[in-house]
Amino acid sequence: MADKRFHLGWFMNFTPDEWREPFGQGGRPWDGQFYVEMAKSLERACFDYIMIEDKLMVPQTYGGSAKASLNHGMMVPKHDPAPLAVAMGMATQRLGVIATMSTMAYPPFLMARLCSTIDSLTNGRFGWNVVTSAEDLMAKNFGMDRLPPRDQRYEMADEYMEVMGKLFASWDPDAVVLDRDAGIYADETKVRPIDFEGKYYKVRGPLNTVPSPQGRPIYVQAGASPKGRDFAATHADSIVSVASGVEEMRKFRADIRERAEKFGRDPDSIKVMFCVTPTLGETDEEARAKYERMLNSPHFIVDTLASLSAITEIDFAQYDLDKPLPEKLVTNGESGTLDKFQQWGSGKTLKELVVAGGGGLVSSVELVGTPDTVADRMGEVMEEVGGDGFLITTPVLRVSRRFITEVTDGLVPALQKRGLARTAYAHEKLRDNLLDF
Repeated sequence: MADKRFHLGWFMNFTPDEWREPFGQGGRPWDGQFYVEMAKSLERACFDYIMIEDKLMVPQTYGGSAKASLNHGMMVPKHDPAPLAVAMGMATQRLGVIATMSTMAYPPFLMARLCSTIDSLTNGRFGWNVVTSAEDLMAKNFGMDRLPPRDQRYEMADEYMEVMGKLFASWDPDAVVLDRDAGIYADETKVRPIDFEGKYYKVRGPLNTVPSPQGRPIYVQAGASPKGRDFAATHADSIVSVASGVEEMRKFRADIRERAEKFGRDPDSIKVMFCVTPTLGETDEEARAKYERMLNSPHFIVDTLASLSAITEIDFAQYDLDKPLPEKLVTNGESGTLDKFQQWGSGKTLKELVVAGGGGLVSSVELVGTPDTVADRMGEVMEEVGGDGFLITTPVLRVSRRFITEVTDGLVPALQKRGLARTAYAHEKLRDNLLDF
């Protein structure tokens, strides 16, 4: 019988948990325990990984100030993902933990050392979500006036990844010999400087950490532009995508696989994960009513536009909610997100764009209904797309225990019953579990 299983991940960030809703958690998850509990729940449901998104600034694009972001808890406060990844990883045994860290913020040696350390602490279950950052406000926190243009950022990132690879290879896998009788911990002939000197980076090496269980962490990437897709197809083990419907999902995955083959990679070694925001209920009608309440809540429009403004650096507060957007908006920020938002255009007002998306900025297909209804739809979608899996998330990334339970104790069992999700981990390391099917 053909293996119909697909991979499951969760996309979140270290920001306030759901705090405004009737079943909120209070909005103070800063000791990490809420998210550690979340990681344990996802491991119980046999998710491949949990991924922590990140930004490195306080947004102030929407309305020209930080008011909306701070008042609404949108994109800020946001704590560092790396320590949380360690906490979640050390509280679990099989779940992969992915931290977002920017190539514009970490020197390559520091990044490689941090990744190697966390991969060892988690026994081979760490992944790095590779980002180049997309906000000039971030650049100002790191001694720059503005970010380089997008194409240059990708050129820098390609060289950065070359340095990372050389640093991870600067120790042979068997360099640590632990010969007590001879008093030798590591064989000096198996540890080498890399003496890298490129256009953007100069690193002597070698890395001063032992080889980690995976050799290097899993690389995750979310490139949507042609340059971004080439970068992802060259480097990534898993790719995060938000598409607009099943056909766009299929085209995106096929495009990535074609690019991977062009770069000499096995396309099956790259797992494309499509973001979705399921709305679950005990009946389809109840789920639909919940979905409509979300769209019509007093905060949904502002939360969505404030979030979109932060990542595209376009102030959507300047536009009339009841009129269409200008035909063409361009950005040096996250252009893929902007393009996805604008393609609903066709005369729709700004408010209609947000509502028509229904959280669609982070959802590739609409999933509304009972666990069985949604599970059936996810199976149909994956069959049409060809693979590889879904990243569960929420429209503005805030999460509650209620929603986690709906997914882990409702949706996942429905998927498992249909043979669509794993019921047990086959391996200890994240890379092996990703490649299992």
